[in-house]
Order: sequence, then structure tokens, then C-alpha cells
Amino acid sequence: MSESSISFFVEKLGALVSQQASLFGVVEGQVRQLRNELEWIGQFLEYADAERRYDKMFKLWVNQIRDAAFDAEDVIDEFVFKLERKRQQRFNNLKFLNFLPVCMGLPDKLRLVNELNDRISAVNITLEKILINKGRYGMENPRAYEAGSSSSSASTASSSEPWKEKRVIPSSVEESNIVGMKNDVEAVKQKLLEGGMERGVVAIMGMGGLGKTTLAKKIYDDRDVQHRFDGGRAWVSVSQEFSIRELLLGIAHCVVTTLTDKQKHELGNPELGQEVYKSLEGKRYLVVLDDVWNTDVWRWLSSYLPAESNKRSRVLITTRNEHIAVDARSDCYKLQLLDEDKSWELFLNKVGSAAATWAGLEEFREGIVAKCKGLPLAIVVLGGLLSLKDLTLDSWRKVLKSMDWHLSQGPHSCLGILALSYNNLPSHLKPCFLYCGVFPEDSKIKASKLIRLWIAEGFVQKRGKETVEEIAEDYLLELIQRSMIQVADTRVDGRVKSCRIHDLLRDLAISEGKEEKLFEVDENIDDGNMLPTSVRRLISNIHHQIISPSHLQNSNLRSLILNRPPIDESSAFLQKYPKLLRVLHVDVMQNRGLKLSRKIGELIHLKYLCLSGFYWIRLPPSIEGLVNLQTLDSGDRYISIPHTIWKLRQMRHLTCRNGWISSRQSMRERWVYGHLGFHKMTNLQTLSLWSGDWLKYDNFNLGKMTSLKQLKLRKIHPRSLKGLFLSVSQLTGLQNLVLVIDNVKLLNGLSASNGGAECGTMLQFPCLESFSRHKCLYKLFLGVPIRGLPTETTHYPPNLIQLKLCYTRLKEDPMPILGRLPNLRSLTLLSYSYLGEKMNCPQGRFLLLEFLQMQRLHELEDFSIEETTMPNLKTLEIESCYRITRFPHGILGLEKLQRILLYEVSRELKNVVSNTPGEDWNRIRLITSYAPPPPKNQW
Repeated sequence: MSESSISFFVEKLGALVSQQASLFGVVEGQVRQLRNELEWIGQFLEYADAERRYDKMFKLWVNQIRDAAFDAEDVIDEFVFKLERKRQQRFNNLKFLNFLPVCMGLPDKLRLVNELNDRISAVNITLEKILINKGRYGMENPRAYEAGSSSSSASTASSSEPWKEKRVIPSSVEESNIVGMKNDVEAVKQKLLEGGMERGVVAIMGMGGLGKTTLAKKIYDDRDVQHRFDGGRAWVSVSQEFSIRELLLGIAHCVVTTLTDKQKHELGNPELGQEVYKSLEGKRYLVVLDDVWNTDVWRWLSSYLPAESNKRSRVLITTRNEHIAVDARSDCYKLQLLDEDKSWELFLNKVGSAAATWAGLEEFREGIVAKCKGLPLAIVVLGGLLSLKDLTLDSWRKVLKSMDWHLSQGPHSCLGILALSYNNLPSHLKPCFLYCGVFPEDSKIKASKLIRLWIAEGFVQKRGKETVEEIAEDYLLELIQRSMIQVADTRVDGRVKSCRIHDLLRDLAISEGKEEKLFEVDENIDDGNMLPTSVRRLISNIHHQIISPSHLQNSNLRSLILNRPPIDESSAFLQKYPKLLRVLHVDVMQNRGLKLSRKIGELIHLKYLCLSGFYWIRLPPSIEGLVNLQTLDSGDRYISIPHTIWKLRQMRHLTCRNGWISSRQSMRERWVYGHLGFHKMTNLQTLSLWSGDWLKYDNFNLGKMTSLKQLKLRKIHPRSLKGLFLSVSQLTGLQNLVLVIDNVKLLNGLSASNGGAECGTMLQFPCLESFSRHKCLYKLFLGVPIRGLPTETTHYPPNLIQLKLCYTRLKEDPMPILGRLPNLRSLTLLSYSYLGEKMNCPQGRFLLLEFLQMQRLHELEDFSIEETTMPNLKTLEIESCYRITRFPHGILGLEKLQRILLYEVSRELKNVVSNTPGEDWNRIRLITSYAPPPPKNQW
């Protein structure tokens, strides 16, 4: 993977030379010599990378080359940092002349350039000695491996293909692979559904990679299991580094409905445990504890799970350790390796239909089955690898021959096969895969976050006219197709929403990441007080503080990622910063605010800044110094942002759902900089903020932001709607649009004494017709009053897949119109979206609809669905619609319906579902739940 680091630096060096030629001056020759040398070395290493595993001497040589490249990167980054710092100091010293251009003094420039010349010369000399040593000690050129050559074309998608079509996940990737597990599913189900009346514990035990979690998830989602345990179900992933508080919170989020999330987080462990106990008491429940490594988990949690003798509640544990199953006094089910036939069936299922029918396949059956030893993970990974190879005997023999060395790592280990699959990745995918190891064990990785981190780290190579986000999404798809990572959730349009990495593959990523000096995970650092200065990316996934602010200030860290809550003064991490930092990602759980130090503005190399988990965040005006910042993400936390944010021309994703611009530009600033506004961010693709004066004074420029793909504006002032809508109508490249009015101002306007018709007109959009030109818009959330829905489907976005309405205050039934939208798959009607008493879905409508949610429609009394309507509906949710008393009979004939949620509905409606006899009604009862829905981010 060393060639990836070198390639990134060479590209960066070339751009810097062309952009800052006047600054380099006399050192330009030294810099170009360095760049040329590294280009040749990078090309050489691309073919030779796998060889280092066989030859310790070659491995040493590669490591020295990489270290020299790192040294060169440090030299260049420090030069740029000092240059910018001098410029800022000069600016501050001449404030009274700040209307003049600020240039760097000639003496300062000469001193820095001379220093740069000396250091680059030293790096060039070091490289020359390393290259000489290669010949001096008799190192022969390694053979050029062809691994990955056949896959290179797969990673390069034609730019002429439709963007969305290239990135839709094949259905075979989404489905859980349970080949050979049918008997296992039935056996574990029997243990859960039968047995004694008292609370019971069932354990699935076996080695890593056998599919314990896959089996447990299949059973957890089984209809019979859902129906039996109607008192509540909870799934929590435990892993090695567990926290009893996180486990209690995980269970509480699933079963405790009497408290808000904030109240749950404010409770201590005993109080939180008691709330869990009260919520489950007297009910038949199922709790899954996935991936348990420590006997203390069950010992601590068991007292908070009611053990009544007549409810048949169950706890399902998955573990690799038989001692844990015995300690929990469980009914243990030992998951076995697959036999030859099932192993081959799984391999054929994974390798693809073309290979499965290949005449030459039978030659490899015996070798593949024997070497994978029945381990499903090894079979899946090897099958994914071979599915990308040419169907030739030589191609497959080469892969299988190299397995002999890798499998010698241990008789019961599949890490050899996993390493083989990693080695066969194209060079540009290797750092992307390894980077998946920085996330906590068993966590869901949000695809958009992962992609933006890859881009900030420099792992994504430019390709034609595609955006780096599009290229990175192709990288993600290829890793999924190679079974290196798994799809966790998909978006409504079929693209990846979140992913996860298997524990064993994560272990491999962490091991290789450390070997390549790509990153260090704190759980692998032996002495936290002795942080190696060579660490370039530091990841904290556990609760112990392993580094001090002084370490951070003096290190050459490029990335700092905190994925778990640091102890005590965690904000100390955010007061002193490594000067060359490129990524700062903080995702903690702290019920207090964070005021960032003004020194954050000195991080001129920072490209990615994520601050999530604090109650509120305040950014200083000095953020204007973050000239390379591409992503600012605060999750759903409150964040105060100064107006100087608009100076950041490289910003691509401003994702602050509850963020507001807290200051205005002064007259003096207008004189110096001209008008500052979001229109300066010409690269902006995502804008998610509260509305405010920044939009009021710059509304006419919004329509010029043609690069925007996601626009999410909340707390919109009613008087701004008309101008805002006209601007949005020009943004025909939008893919996701959220517009939500300031509900307080809306209600005040409606209740005003002079409201009447004048107020109603003021609060309404002109129409929806302008959306007909938004061919890329597939997801729309309107949370604003509208006059009415257009009757012609040509007035809607032609490819609209998901629609949410809230506060639209429609008086006419929207279903006859919306039912004719040709591509609609998801429809959500929220508070005050419809004010009528009757709602009818006519025949032959909603042909593709899969999800329908109605929530807080307080006036709705009669909801009906006619025959041949919604033939593909899978989920129906009716929440807090108290006046509905009759169940729509048209639902009885929906064969694809899998889930019905009736939460906070009338007693009459519940009685109809519970007591009406008939075979169809029995099926409805099996798929109906009255439990509270999982928390959703509606807006």
C-alpha cells in the first residue's frame, strides 16, 4: 500500500509547485527532482507491494522509501504552514492598514525558502542512498504481479453512464447469506419459542467468521419470533471494549418509551437500569447480546432484565467463548463449520452465475473446499475475489497457488485468505479498506461520512469529469462487491446508506494499518504515555485517555479521530492542535457545551471537521483561517457559526442540521472583503442550516449555486418562502431537498388577530409546478404551507422516489393525486400535512409504493384502501391518529405486506385487528406491532 501514500504526495507536490511557483523560487529544481524520483518509485511499488511479505530485506527497503516520502510531506506542509502564519501575523500587525493587500516580507520569504531548500536537499540525498542500498545488498527486482489487473477495469466506471445507475447495489449484495443455515435457524428458534416458562438464556457459540451474528439477525427478524416476543425486542452489539452504560442505553432506546433520549442520557446507570426493568416487567421480551467477550456483561445486565417465572422471556447471546455461555447458564447451540456440499453451495452462490456454470470450475472444487475448511467468512471472501477474475485456468490457479503461503499462518485461521483478498485490491482501494478499521467494532459506518473522510485523507484519485464524491462512491461499491465490507442499510434509491466491516476483517485492517504506518488505534498502543512521533493518524475508540494535549501540540499528526467519550476534560483535546492536522473527527457523548479555541483557525491544512455529541458548540471567528476545509459536520447538535464561514471557498459539505449563522458582516469588513455570503462557496454540494438573515440578504444568489445536490433549510421565516421557492426552482441538479418552516412563527401568524386571508396568502408557496425540471430530485421533504397539490403528474419531479409532507395544511385528500406518481416508493404524511377527515387510496394507484407512514393526522377519521392499490407495499405505519377506528380492508389482500405498526391509535382500531376472525386476519395479526417505533430523524 506504500505506493498509494507516495502517489497522493506526488499529486499534491505537483499541484503545489504549479500553484505556488513564485514562492518556491530557487528550490523549484530540488522539488521537481523529488517529485520525479517519487513518481518512478510509486510505479515500481505498485507492482512490487505484495513481494515485501516474502522478503524481509525488500520490506525494509519499502519502509525506508515510505518514511522518506513522509519526511518530504512534512517539509512541504510545514513550509506552507509557516508561510501562511507569517502572512497572518503581518496582517494582524497592520490592522490599521487592513484595506491594503497583505504580502509577505522579502526577508521572511528568503529565510523560509532557504530552509525549505536545505530540507528538500536532505530528503533527496536520503532517497538516493536508499536506492543505492537496493543494488549494494543484492536485492533483485521483484516479479511484477498481475494481481488486481482484471479488476482494474471494474473500478473504472464510464463517465457516460447515468450516475444513479452506476451506484445501485445489486440485490445479491443486500441479502444476508444464510446458505447452509436453514437447520441452524430452526434449531435456535425452537430453543427460543419452546422451553420453560421462566426467563431463559440461549447462546450461539462458535469461532469468528462462522456467521453467528448473521444467524442471530435472521432469527431476530423472523415473523414467528416477532409475534411471540410482542412485549419488546432489543438488539445490542457488545464487542470487546464494552461499556455497561452503552449497553443499557442501547436496550433503553428499544424498549423505554416514557423518557426522551435526553432524559435517558441524564440518568445514572442504576436509574437507567430500573427504567429498563420497569419497561419489560410483566411482558414477554427478547434481548439479543451480540458478540459477548466477557462474563461480566451478563452478570451486570441480568439484574435489569425481569426474570418472571410465567412469561417465557428470552435472552440470546452470541459469543466465541464457551465459558461465557456456561457462565450465563444458557442453552448453548454450537455453530459448526459447513460440510463440503454446503461449502460448495455457498461458494457457488457467491462466485456468480457465470463462474458457477464455467466448464473449468470442477477442477478447483476440491482445493477450494479443502483450504477454506468450511469457514463461511473465508468462503465468501474467496468467492468474492475469484468472481472478479477472468474465467481462465491460469488466472484461478495463480490465486489458489498463492493461498498455500497465506494459509500457513495457522491451521484454524482464515486471516491468510483475508490478507490474500486485501493484497489483490487495486492500489487505490487499499488505503480505503484499511481506513474502515478506524471505526469502533460492530459499528455502522455512515457511507457519506466514510466517503468524505477518504476524500479529506487524499485517498480518492481524480478521474475525468466526475466529482471526487462520485469516484469515492464507486470505491465503496467495489469494496462491497469484493466482500471486504458489508452493506448495513440502503437508501430509498438503492444506494448504500451505511456499511459495516466484519470483526476479522477489521483486525486485518488495524494490523495492516499499523504495519503501513497509516494509523494507530489506541487499543493497540501499549504505553499511552509514550505516543510515537511517527504516528500520522491516531484513533481513540476506548474510554481511556492515552494522549495529553502536549503530545498533540508537538506531534506531526495528520488525523485525530475520537469515536468514544474521553474521560473528564475531553475538551482539552480541542484547545491545542497539531499544526499539520488534516482531519479532526470528534464523536463523543457529552451533555455539555463546547467552545472551540481561536487557535483552530491556525489549522490551514484542515479539510474535515466533525464535532458531534456535545450539547452545543460555538465556533470562533478565526475559522476563516481554515482555507482548505471541505466538510463541517455537527450532526444534529446545536452549533453557533460565525459569518466568516462564508470565506471558505473549498467548502463542499456544510452539514449542520441545527446550526445558525450567529453574526453579521460589519461595514469595515464589507469595505475590505466586499459582500460575504454563501455564494462564495462555489464548490458547495451540501448545505444544511437554519434559515436566517444570511439567507434573507442573499436569497437571490441561492439559485446560482448549481453545484448543490443536497439543500436542507429549517426554521424558514414565512415571509421568505416566496423568494426562497423561486431560487430553489433554478437548482435543477438537486437530489435531496428539505424545506421546513419556523413552526413558532407559523402558528403565531395563523393565530394573529389580523391573520385571515392575508396571513394565509403570505404563508403559502406559489405552486409546485417548477419541480418538473428537477430530474435528479429523488427525495423531497416539504414542511411548509402550500396552496394545493398539482393535479398533473408532469408538474412533479419525474424521478421522485421519497416524499414527506409536514405543515402543508392540505384541505383536499392528497392520495388520488400522489397515487399517480410513477416512481414513488416511500410516502410519509406528518403533523398538519392533511387537515381532512377522510382519506381514500383509489384503485390502481401507488403501484411501486413500499412504505407508507401516517403520523399525527389528528382530524383523520376514515382511511380506506381500494383493491389493486399498493400491490408492493411492505410497511404500513399509523402513529398517533386517534380518530381512526376502522381498519382499511384493502390491506387484507396485500401479499407483500411484511410489517404493520399501530402506535398510539384508538382502542377500537386495535380491537378490530385483534378480534376479527379469519385466515387473512390471522396473517395481519402476525405482522402487526403496537410497540413504539425506533427513533427516526424525520427532518
